[in-house]
Amino acid sequence: MDKTLPNQIGSSDELFVSVVIPAMNESGNIEELCELFDEMFASASFPGELVLINDGSTDDTLQKIQEQARRYSFIRVCSHSRNRGLTAALQTGFAAAQGNVYVFYPADLQFLPHDIPAMIEKIREGADVVTGWKQGKYKKRFVSSIYNVLSRMIFRTKVHDLNSVKAFRSEIVERMFLRRDWHRYLVVMAAEEGYVIDEVKVTLYPRQWGASKFTSIWRIPIGILDMLAVKFQISFLKKPLMLFGGAAAFCFLLAVLTAIYAFYERFVLGVGNRAYLFLIMLLAGVGLGFFILGLLAEALTGIREEIGATRESLLAIVRDRENSKSEERKD
Repeated sequence: MDKTLPNQIGSSDELFVSVVIPAMNESGNIEELCELFDEMFASASFPGELVLINDGSTDDTLQKIQEQARRYSFIRVCSHSRNRGLTAALQTGFAAAQGNVYVFYPADLQFLPHDIPAMIEKIREGADVVTGWKQGKYKKRFVSSIYNVLSRMIFRTKVHDLNSVKAFRSEIVERMFLRRDWHRYLVVMAAEEGYVIDEVKVTLYPRQWGASKFTSIWRIPIGILDMLAVKFQISFLKKPLMLFGGAAAFCFLLAVLTAIYAFYERFVLGVGNRAYLFLIMLLAGVGLGFFILGLLAEALTGIREEIGATRESLLAIVRDRENSKSEERKD
């Protein structure tokens, strides 16, 4: 059953769902994937589209996507000439999507489209972000469990699974800058901004065709470092002078205590030690460096906030113009 895309989304209360799926060397999955989405859209209570992004595939994935786009009118096609990574592919898909709700799904058929309506229902009930909670057996369950436990400890987010399929209002990613691989932390960044987070159970199935793109052991330490970088950005960079200023104050305090002990040792015990002088100079220098870094970070944070505010204003202007054009078409 074909569905024709509307030129414009209606009011903000109407949900139009854009399912964004990056695909790299997923040729054997594309046809069945599109058939399953056709069935899901045919029975769903919401209109939608499927945005497929070919991320530099070296097989005939792009040709398969284009064939399905000719078959189903709800499919939109994007393509990268080279592999740019999952985050860049998602950003390309978000830019092309017409919906006011986005759904991130993989192309490997390990998650099936019939779970999407339950996620969208949570959005209707008031959630801003809905993440899937994987059910079933899978090879990387232990690593995934460690990752999710660390994430809950660091970010204080109550959902069980941060690295799964997601549905979320489009405004969330419009307000975020996603660095490479930071799509995995969309939930915690949204929670930090005050958005309502919810979850639904989704079944994870074994991959039937192709190979996983995430097999490198280096993904574990890289993921932990990314986790710490995200935590630093959403927590400390909002008031960087408190962090760097605290470190500077600690260094100055150590310098003062060292100086007091050096005077005590020199004039009370009658023993001199030139090493204390160098230690005091080092601690004072490091403290001064931390303080200067704090001032620079405060300035950069101010610039970042101004850019973010300007970006939101521009997005609001664009939305107003689109709504005006939509009203004119209706008239």
